[in-house]
Amino acid sequence: MIEFVNVRKEFEDVGVVALENANFKIENGEFVFLVGSSGAGKTTITKLIMRETNVTSGEIFLDGIDVTKVPTKEIPYLRRKMGVVFQDFRLLEDRTVYENVEFAMRIVGASKKEIRKRVPEVLNEVGLNYKAKMLPRQLSGGEQQRVALARALANRPLILIADEPTGNLNPKTAMEIMEVFDEINKMGTTIIMATHAKDIVDTMKKRVIEVQDGQIVRDQVGGEYHENIEI
Repeated sequence: MIEFVNVRKEFEDVGVVALENANFKIENGEFVFLVGSSGAGKTTITKLIMRETNVTSGEIFLDGIDVTKVPTKEIPYLRRKMGVVFQDFRLLEDRTVYENVEFAMRIVGASKKEIRKRVPEVLNEVGLNYKAKMLPRQLSGGEQQRVALARALANRPLILIADEPTGNLNPKTAMEIMEVFDEINKMGTTIIMATHAKDIVDTMKKRVIEVQDGQIVRDQVGGEYHENIEI
């Protein structure tokens, strides 16, 4: 599904090597936590997968395609294989829950029939179908993150990339959101989540890839969030 082969990423303008000789493979349906201190290289990994930036050297394969060689004009089509969830939700404040999810489908050219079928379906998956007509400001933080999650799932991505998705949530709400992620993963979606949330990583017992100073220093199934990592 996703494979990094001898990946190096240097930001030459600031003289920073963000990733050095990164090698790992993530299979279909896996749930992987990316952990490490701030600036370790976690976000660089997710941006390379999405082709928000490109490698200095090495190869990245996504579903058999070398992402590093995809022409710029084809990157939007590549990203249709992915859903992305951020810490700060990034919802359209003047649109309802339904319209936020609908928007994600409209921009990829989904038909009205597809939208009418899929939006209620995906809102039901995240437990928010009864709040479809509400605006984001009428929702709690956890509910807003569920809308963001529904929007990311609307186009049935192969991969869901989450960047600190529980960072703005209290511990109880964070675990509720993680239960939703877990259910989505069980339905077959590959999940890659960058996080500092030690309690979540330790509780979930998923695969952990630890990054320190641009190096992959640990790759462990059922791993914990080590105490020496900055929180």
